Amino acid sequence: MTDSLVIIPTFNEIENIEAIIDAVFQLKKEFDVLIVDDNSPDGTANKVIELQNKFPKHLFLEVRKGKSGLGTAYIHGFKWALARKYEYIFEMDADFSHRPSDLLRLYRACLNGADVAIGSRYKKGVNVVNWPLYRVLLSYGASFYVKLITGMRIHDPTAGFVCYNRSVLEAINLDTIKFVGYAFQIEMKFRASLKKFKIEEVSIIFTDREEGKSKMSSSIIWEAIFGVITMKFRSLFTKD
Repeated sequence: MTDSLVIIPTFNEIENIEAIIDAVFQLKKEFDVLIVDDNSPDGTANKVIELQNKFPKHLFLEVRKGKSGLGTAYIHGFKWALARKYEYIFEMDADFSHRPSDLLRLYRACLNGADVAIGSRYKKGVNVVNWPLYRVLLSYGASFYVKLITGMRIHDPTAGFVCYNRSVLEAINLDTIKFVGYAFQIEMKFRASLKKFKIEEVSIIFTDREEGKSKMSSSIIWEAIFGVITMKFRSLFTKD
């Protein structure tokens, strides 16, 4: 068994799922892959089951009853990983906005001492491809806002391409994570920073999806805006 697990949450990713799985398994380092599918009506889970015949020892599938949010999908995956012997647990999107080859760079960062390695869009300028200007401004502005409120010195706190050392996930009470949308990414990094884990950013190029539909919504944006203030305030009165 490999020491590394890549968790990929999916909902209606039939256009991308086979290609992203193949790309991970073609890397020089061996990774296991866990697909956490929210009962996609487009047959994503069925395609993964089919691919398990090709990768029986390294491809795993967890199907949930319905669409319950990105954060809860990752929590499900984290608990699955912690119940096994993985030392490095990765978050990655299914749509190729995160290049599978960059998994190797995040892995090396953790091998070299980072507890959390973030695939950062903003460590060196703005490295985003195929986003309209308003999306760039929204994302970059959100990152500035999060840094201002939380005090975290992270250029890309909303990033969803991350490697966690097992010890980080063991130290965080996953059952108390509040957010289910993209604010989940902020909360995980904030919890890790409060516990003084070493967080390192690795500069990547982020490319917007070419297939399928974005899961971004106004409710997710509002959760992040108001949730960050609540999260910071709560941290003043609790050590968890």
